[in-house]
Amino acid sequence: MSRYCQIVIGPAGSGKSTYCRNLARHCEDINRRVHLVNLDPAAEYFDYEPEVDVRELISLEDVLDDEDDSIKFGPNGGLVFCMEFLIENLEWLDEQLGEGEDDYWVFDCPGQIELFTHLDTMRTMVHHLQTHLNFRCCAVCLFDVQCITDAGKFIGGSLASLSSMAKLEIPFVNVLSKVDLLDESQKEFLATYMSAMECNQDLIEQLSSEKSSFSVKYHKLTTALVGLLDSYGLVAFHPLDMGEEGSLGELLLLIDAQIQYGEDLDVKDNYPSDDDGG
Repeated sequence: MSRYCQIVIGPAGSGKSTYCRNLARHCEDINRRVHLVNLDPAAEYFDYEPEVDVRELISLEDVLDDEDDSIKFGPNGGLVFCMEFLIENLEWLDEQLGEGEDDYWVFDCPGQIELFTHLDTMRTMVHHLQTHLNFRCCAVCLFDVQCITDAGKFIGGSLASLSSMAKLEIPFVNVLSKVDLLDESQKEFLATYMSAMECNQDLIEQLSSEKSSFSVKYHKLTTALVGLLDSYGLVAFHPLDMGEEGSLGELLLLIDAQIQYGEDLDVKDNYPSDDDGG
């Protein structure tokens, strides 16, 4: 039997831990069990209790406070070292995850984007989950909605997502987080903006209207990048509004469809059984 997991990634401050907390509460409300994993060695606080915590293996504080003169890292280098140490000790992760069937795990990952765009650490871990523990994995990539408020930022976020998709090679769902922090007029603008962004010509026209020396100089490059995004249709964003009933549930259905969760589960119905005299 298969196992299932979400790999929750995204830049620092994009709301990954908040998403994991809200997802756990939503699943509890619908009588569904999920298991939370903290994979951030630098985490200091989160509003949920992880069942597996990488800090029990290694933490950023351990690395930065190490008195070994041969190990001197800054915060970024220390975090990369922690993740590489995890990869070298994947048997620890295997032991923590156990040997369940049809179980559903959510991995709350660090916010250092190079772990997903060009380093091999997360790709190695995902491959291990797939091949050794029979997991079906889906990456859930969160971006703060404030980072997608103009064409330039939209293209930058899309390219970062595309790079992560190519690196991890698993189903991918991009999420605009913190939509609930927008007021009604901003939400209306977002809906209009997202609709307009479905056409690459709208992006090009918006960028062309910016008369900065940069936009003029790199207009051909920008046009080519927008054409790449539009031609293959690989990147789409799904707004997550925690203030709107059903928003998280709809996103969960989308993610479940990517990993085919529930297809092997027994069908439950409300019909009386023969033993009940029906």
